[in-house]
Amino acid sequence: MVLQVLEMVLPVLVMIGIGCICNRRRIFDMAGLKGLKDIIGGVMLPVTLFHAFMTAEYNLKVVAVFLVVFIGYGIAIGIGFLLRPLLKPYGRFLPFLLASAEGGMLGYALYGLVVGSQSGFATVDLGQTVFAYTVWLGLLTSVDGGKAEPGMLLKNMFSNKCFLGMTLGILAGATGLGGLIMNSAAGGVVSSVIGMITAPVSALVLLMVGYELNLKMELMPPVAKTILLRLAIMTLLLIGSNLILFSIFPFDKNLEIALMLLYALPAPFIIPIFADVREDGEYVSTSLSVHTVVTVLLFIGVVAYSVK
Repeated sequence: MVLQVLEMVLPVLVMIGIGCICNRRRIFDMAGLKGLKDIIGGVMLPVTLFHAFMTAEYNLKVVAVFLVVFIGYGIAIGIGFLLRPLLKPYGRFLPFLLASAEGGMLGYALYGLVVGSQSGFATVDLGQTVFAYTVWLGLLTSVDGGKAEPGMLLKNMFSNKCFLGMTLGILAGATGLGGLIMNSAAGGVVSSVIGMITAPVSALVLLMVGYELNLKMELMPPVAKTILLRLAIMTLLLIGSNLILFSIFPFDKNLEIALMLLYALPAPFIIPIFADVREDGEYVSTSLSVHTVVTVLLFIGVVAYSVK
């Protein structure tokens, strides 16, 4: 069992370590990192999401998981607003660090390493992604008194290549078109092309995580409090999700692993993109960095559970 755990965990740690070395030795600079992000976010992840949602199953269980995840994150962000006074003077972004998750840049990569296929994570990521681009992003836009216009939210959604990849994948999967393509004579060719594009995603995402690790020691007290609050809320969501879903449907270990990873993930990395973080910027980035390290530690536990 120890060797099985190491087979999945050690590559994660090695790639994060390589990312740290790339930063310290300036093997590539911030411009190189931006280029790496552009190719991952603009090409590889959209294709990964398209394939995951195209090959996902669409049934009553998927609808139930969507509702459980969506409503759960709604509860989490509501709790975040109530707990803002606990994090003065950093409470402004607390609700957004306690809800939603970085599924695209981290969730699929880790799930693929455990299960061998990224498609299963799409089942839990659907509710998370829709929540992130509606409720979460709408409230984030309003932090500085801005107005979350429906038109603006739609523009943000459909100008995001990852969201487009997911949407097209859902359409192809739900209509059966994806199945027709994959089962046709051209299916092997399509799989090979998609496989070539998506194969490096896990390694490159983890390398980026290592490169961007930012541990500000002076911010550790509020950051630690933020992460502990998120872990407590996510633990309750995981327990609630299990009680609801597996009382309705038969136990599914891969779904359980997907839920465990979903609730272990940090908040979305896009907070600084859609909000003016100003003096809270270092608190936000340090919280995301430290929670990414925590996610890797929790990943070890998920892997141990998966090989039982």
